[in-house]
Amino acid sequence: MTEILDRIVASKREEIAAARQRRPAAELEAALADAPPLRNFLAPLRAPGPIKLIAEVKKASPSKGVIRADFDPVAIARIYHEQGASCLSVLTDTPFFQGDVQYLTEIRHAVPLPLLRKDFILDSYQLLEARVAGADAVLLIAECLDPDTLRRLHGEAEALGMTPLVELYRRENLSPVRRAGARLVGVNNRDLRTFHTDLQHTIRMRAAIPPDCTLVGESGIHSREDALRLERAGVDAMLVGEHLMASRDIATAVRNLLGTR
Repeated sequence: MTEILDRIVASKREEIAAARQRRPAAELEAALADAPPLRNFLAPLRAPGPIKLIAEVKKASPSKGVIRADFDPVAIARIYHEQGASCLSVLTDTPFFQGDVQYLTEIRHAVPLPLLRKDFILDSYQLLEARVAGADAVLLIAECLDPDTLRRLHGEAEALGMTPLVELYRRENLSPVRRAGARLVGVNNRDLRTFHTDLQHTIRMRAAIPPDCTLVGESGIHSREDALRLERAGVDAMLVGEHLMASRDIATAVRNLLGTR
């Protein structure tokens, strides 16, 4: 892992331990009975037609700092829905991205789109948190997880009814991702070792992804032409956060990206 990723993972383990003290796993398990009904995260991404958009609700990042100062997660989610996003990604990491698990619950009550909890998922406890908060999907990052843990968390997420989006950057992580049984695979265009971003990375990886997997391109998508390049390469969906969140007019930015202006 990279230095920044090491720091995030170490911080996350402390955060999970503190959360267990505040609210034991048994309490979360009991709350599952009252969790919101699941929405199908995968089906909208597999629907016929042009490349689909997973629009991200994201206030900040370690590399950019605060991306959007006037941050209202529910208002942003409503704009995404109104302008044609297929699904939403919600950053819930607090120390590095200024997110919150509560955003999932707030957005869930306001917007009908399927929701992804985007965080550094390391433990079963976080899966319970996600489901109770209203998530329909969770991000699992291959660079953060050993193959056995990746497979276990993938299975546990599916057992809870959620769709795992399994993300990788390095090609050597593709084998563990496939062994985990991933049906929804994300390729991150950002090298977390250098923070260099290359849209061609997803396009180069396309041929290595099994055809029965739905492929999501992540990071470095800033224009309609970027979206079309991915679409022409056979990429099914794009996860876009920073470009949209940094735009003065989010609605116009979504329409431009989808070619619906």
